[in-house]
Amino acid sequence: MTLHNDKMTVFIGSYAEASASGVYRYEFDAAEGTLTLKEQASGLRNPTFLNVDAANRRLYAIAEGADADGAKVGDAVAFSIEGGLEELNRKLAITAPSCHIQRDADSEFALLCSYHGGRISLVSLSDNGEIGEILDIQQHEGSGPHPNQKTPHPHSTNFSPDGKYIFVPDLGIDRIVAYALDKENRKLVRHGETVVHPGAGPRHMTFHPNGQFAFVINELDSTVIAFRYDAEKGALEAVQTVSTLPEGFTEANGTAEIAISEDGRFLYGSNRGHDSLVVFAVDAESGQLTLVGHVSTEGKHPRHFALVPGGQFAITANKDTNNVAVFRISESGMPVFTGYSIEISQPVCVIPVQL
Repeated sequence: MTLHNDKMTVFIGSYAEASASGVYRYEFDAAEGTLTLKEQASGLRNPTFLNVDAANRRLYAIAEGADADGAKVGDAVAFSIEGGLEELNRKLAITAPSCHIQRDADSEFALLCSYHGGRISLVSLSDNGEIGEILDIQQHEGSGPHPNQKTPHPHSTNFSPDGKYIFVPDLGIDRIVAYALDKENRKLVRHGETVVHPGAGPRHMTFHPNGQFAFVINELDSTVIAFRYDAEKGALEAVQTVSTLPEGFTEANGTAEIAISEDGRFLYGSNRGHDSLVVFAVDAESGQLTLVGHVSTEGKHPRHFALVPGGQFAITANKDTNNVAVFRISESGMPVFTGYSIEISQPVCVIPVQL
C-alpha cells in the first residue's frame, strides 16, 4: 500500500433518534489500524444503511420518516462528502420503513428495500446527486414456514456484475427475486426468481470477483448458499449449502452481512448470537466453500461488517455492545483482533472507502 493511501474514510450508520448523531465520518489510519472521528450528522432517525458514491463524493442514507397520517415511511437522504458531511436533500423514497439502499453504477437511480412493507422502490437521482422522485414500487407476495415469514421481507438489492440484473433476497418468502432495470421507461421489470430451501430466510448477497458465482447468507437457518451465476440468462443455480455456525452450537442465532475478499479467495459472514465472523475458503473453479474458522466480533450482535479496501483489515459493527472493532486479516484469511475498538451508539452499517 502506497503512503498516500494509508488514510481512508469510514462512514458508519446507526440506530439513532433524529436528535442524536446517526451518521459518522471517521478517518482510518491503515498504518496504525485506528479510527479518528472527523464528523457526525444528526437529524436522521435510524440511518441504518448507507451507500457511498466515491467517484462523485456523495453519501446516501436511509432514514425513517412519516406520512401525512403519521404512518412510518422511508426517506432517502443525500449528502455531499466533498469537504465535510453536507446534506443536499431528503425525500420520501419508499412507502414503508426501509432497511437497505443501493445505487446503480451510473448513479442515475437508487433502490430501497422495505423489510416490513415487503416492497422495493426505484428512485431517480439528479445530476447533482440529489434524491429525486419515486419511479416504481414492486410489491412482493407470499410467506414461509418460519414464524418470521408471515409476510414478504426483501432485505437487500444487489446488482449483477454487469449491472443488467438486480437480485433481491426476500427473507419472508425464501426467494431471490430478479429484476431487470428498464432505464428508458425508468421501471423495474420482473425477470425471474430463485427458490431456496424453506425456512432459510435469504438476507444479503455478494458476487465473486470473477462474476461466475454468487453467495447468499440466510438469516433464519444460519446458512450460506453458493450459486453458479449464468450472466447471459441472469440465473442462479445452487452449488452448495453450508452452515455459518460451528458444530455443536445450539443457541439462537441470526446471520446478517456477507462479503468476499477482493481476490475472491475468502468469503465472510456475520453471526448474531454466536457473535462471530465465519470464514470460508472459496474454490474459484467450482464456487465450493470450505470452512476456515470462526472469530469473535469482539461485541454482541454484529449486524454489519466490512472488509477495508486493500484487503488488510476488517471492521465489525456490534449493535448491542455499542462498539466497532478493527481486525487485521492474516494470510490464512482469518481476521485477527488488533485490540482496537471504539464506542458508538448502536452501530449497524460500516462503509470503508478510498476517496
